[in-house]
Amino acid sequence: MNYKTLLIGLSISLALSSCKKDRNDDSGTNTGTTTPPKPFTITEDFENGTKTSYDVGDVSTITGSWNMDGTLLGTDKSDIKDGKKDVRIQGTKNNAKRNGMLTMNFDVRHLSTISIKSAFTNFSDKQRVSSTVPVPLKATWELQVSKDGGKNFTKMGETVTDADTILITTTYKITDTTAQRFRIVNTSDYNGDNRVRINIDDIVFSGVGESGIVVGGSPDTAPVDTTSSSSATPARGVTVGTDAPPASGDNNNILLGMPSNANNITTTDYLINQGYYVESYNATRGTPNWVSWHLDATNTTQVVGRQDNFAAFSGLPSTFYAVQSNSYSGSGFDRGHNCPSADRTSSANANSATFLMTNMIPQAPNSNQETWANLENYLRAQTTQGYEVYIIMGSYGTGGTGSNGTANTINGGHVTVPSNVWKVAVLIPNGNTDIVRISNTTRVIAVNTPNVNSINSDWTKYIVTVRDIEKATGYNLLSQLPQSVQDAIETSKDSGI
Repeated sequence: MNYKTLLIGLSISLALSSCKKDRNDDSGTNTGTTTPPKPFTITEDFENGTKTSYDVGDVSTITGSWNMDGTLLGTDKSDIKDGKKDVRIQGTKNNAKRNGMLTMNFDVRHLSTISIKSAFTNFSDKQRVSSTVPVPLKATWELQVSKDGGKNFTKMGETVTDADTILITTTYKITDTTAQRFRIVNTSDYNGDNRVRINIDDIVFSGVGESGIVVGGSPDTAPVDTTSSSSATPARGVTVGTDAPPASGDNNNILLGMPSNANNITTTDYLINQGYYVESYNATRGTPNWVSWHLDATNTTQVVGRQDNFAAFSGLPSTFYAVQSNSYSGSGFDRGHNCPSADRTSSANANSATFLMTNMIPQAPNSNQETWANLENYLRAQTTQGYEVYIIMGSYGTGGTGSNGTANTINGGHVTVPSNVWKVAVLIPNGNTDIVRISNTTRVIAVNTPNVNSINSDWTKYIVTVRDIEKATGYNLLSQLPQSVQDAIETSKDSGI
C-alpha cells in the first residue's frame, strides 16, 4: 500500500525530580551494574473490540481502553483500513462545535515516537445522494496530549490534512518520557448536516524503557501476565478512602442482600469486605463465588486511570493459598475482574482495590475483552443518564476454553477455571430510600455466559432471569427485597434495550 510519511518534530521539556526515583525507572540496581533499557514497538490495530454506534463509550482493545465519542469501529467496505477494522471518526454535526474524538484511557511512558495512519473517508450517506450539497475535498484532524491523566489536553504539532482516500502515516517525535496519553480529534468543519469523516488505523507507540502498556489489556479486564513466576507483585491490602460506598444504608455494596451465608470462618464461602466492594471468596477454587457493589456516577469520576497493579491480597488467612499477580501467566485466560477497574476510578485506592487477585477469575479473552466489556460499558453509561445500579457478579462450574484451549484448572491446580460467568444488575433512578423504591416494575438485567473464547460479543444474547441464575448457583439473590417484589422482578427477562 502507498503511504505518505509526515514527520512532525516536537520539543517537549522533560521535568525531572531531584529527590524521587520513578518506580518504573530502568536504571538498574544499586550494585553499580546497569541494565540497558529495552526498546519497544507496540501497534494498536483496532482489530479487537466492537462498537457500532457513534454514541460515546469505552472500547477494550489489545493496548487498553479507548473512549470513542462520535466514533465507531468501522468494518464497511467504504472504510479505508488495514485488516478488517479501523476507527471511523465523525466531524462537526449541524455546525455545533462538537467534534468526534478517539481518546486513550491509559498512559504510555518512555515514548520516542507515535505514528498514526489516517485517511479522508469521504462524506455521509446523505451527502452522497444530495445534489445540493457541495462535496468536501479534504478532512482535518489533530493530535492532543494529556499529562494529568486525561483532565486537560493540548494540541501537538500541526493540524493534519487528509485530501486522499488512502492511508497516510503521520509520525510525531516525542522527547518527554513521562506518563502521557493522547487523543485524536476530527477538526473538519462543514456546513449543515455534513459530517466529514476520517479513518484512523495502526497507531504505533515506539520508545525505549517500560512503556506501561500491557498488550492484551483493557479498561475493565485483565490481560494475561507474561512475566516469570519470580516477578510476582508483592501482596497488599486495601486502603479504604472516603469515596468508598457507605457501610450501611443507601448505596452500600450489599444493600440488596448477600447471595450466600458468607462468613469469616468457612473456607469455601469466606466473607471479605474490601470497602469498595464485598465478596464471598472460595479458597478451594482460588476465585470469588460472588462480588457485590453499588455503582453511580460518583464512582466513575475520572480522577485516576487504570492502575494495573495486580497483587495477591495480604488479608487472607495464612492457611489459604494466595493467588499471585502472575498466577495466570501462559494459561490462555485473562485475569478477569469481577468488580471492574472502570467502575472504581474515583481514587487510586478505589481503582487499586479492583486489582487484587481475590477479585479475579480465569476468563476467556474474548469473553473478557468483548462480551463483558460491552456489558460493563452499558451499565456505566446508565449512570450518566440518571441511574444508579446495584450489581452482583459471580461464576460457577468447572472448565472453560481460553486462547490455549480448554482447561479445568490453572496455576498448578490452585485456580479453578469456571464454566459460566453471571451478573445481576438492578437499575433505579438516582434517589434515596432505595429499597422502598425498588418495585415490581424495576428493571433488572440478568446475564449468564459460557466461559469460552467462541462467545458472541453481544451480551444481550445471554440474558436470562434472576431465577435462572439462582437455580444454577443455589444462591438467594436480592434477598432483602419484599418477597412479592422478588417474585416479580426475578422472573422477568429483560429485553436488553
